Amino acid sequence: MSSLGPDTTAAAGPPSVPPAAAQVRVTRARRSTLAAAAAVVLIVAVLAYLPYLVYSGTTNLLVNFFTLLIMASMWNLLAGYAGLVSVGQQAFVGLGAYGVLLLASHGTSPFLAIPVATAACAVLGLPVWWLVSRLRSGYFAITMWVIASVCELIISQIPSFGGGTGTGLPGLPGNPTLLTADTYWATLACAVLALGVVYLLLRSRIGLVLTAVRDDETGARSVGVRVASTQRLVFLVAAAGCGVAGALYIVSQQFVEPTAAFSVLWSAKMIFITVIGGIGTIEGPIIGTIIYFVLQQTLAQYGTWYFIALGLVAMAIAIWARRGIWGLIADRFGIRLFGVGYWLSPAGPPDRDRGSR
Repeated sequence: MSSLGPDTTAAAGPPSVPPAAAQVRVTRARRSTLAAAAAVVLIVAVLAYLPYLVYSGTTNLLVNFFTLLIMASMWNLLAGYAGLVSVGQQAFVGLGAYGVLLLASHGTSPFLAIPVATAACAVLGLPVWWLVSRLRSGYFAITMWVIASVCELIISQIPSFGGGTGTGLPGLPGNPTLLTADTYWATLACAVLALGVVYLLLRSRIGLVLTAVRDDETGARSVGVRVASTQRLVFLVAAAGCGVAGALYIVSQQFVEPTAAFSVLWSAKMIFITVIGGIGTIEGPIIGTIIYFVLQQTLAQYGTWYFIALGLVAMAIAIWARRGIWGLIADRFGIRLFGVGYWLSPAGPPDRDRGSR
């Protein structure tokens, strides 16, 4: 039996890997976010000054725009990241509206009642989450719808809330111009705050957990990710966000009734805006809200054809652009307005054109 020579393969060790292929640079964005941050600050400043430049009709339209943007951002956070598809978020919209009404009826300023009603919706979200936390897919969606319907029935039986016919909101300023401006500024501040909360949440460790849950909830559980606690947090944030949207709704309308506050059309609008804009992105609800209002202002005068056009747009996006309009833009130009993800690029000297540092 012949002896074998030394194992040259083992002695040589693992195959060498070229340094350029072995090292990568991890960045939050492919371009510097400084310009994007400056642009956001400038846009917010211009929007804040807008009541001095335009008529009340324009600011009232923007109030509706920001209110829907808040709702869509919360639904996107819930469904696009936590994997919880709900058609009952109007429950918290209605509770936020009636929370402001309850506080205003006892002498609190409606504008001061907005944060209190928002916090109350987050607290009420805890027992609701306890009821639906074990449900998924269609069971979760329908149960949330049932809960919203139950809330509507309960509110409609309370005489101090106007019963089923609704009631006006007391305690508002008597100056219509001042009221319009204050409502606009409050709505703008809440919209900026809502987007900021979503952005910071997704940039944190929770954002990584949500990405794992969105991609594969079962796989995330198998590697020890705390899926339940993360989903509970997102559910409460979404409840508070929809609650503040409902609070802004009653302040802007100065009247509320159960069928309008708890209408399933709120969830339909959230879903439509998120789907056409791009689910699972912060930019998606912004683009979707813009498209929705353009369609509304252009086609609303045509009555039934308006709803047919909305349906056709939703069908076209769902079939040919499943990641939404923003998904097409991001894939085509490789841009992100909100750097919450990570980019991998070969290691090497900083590329100033790409903004790497």
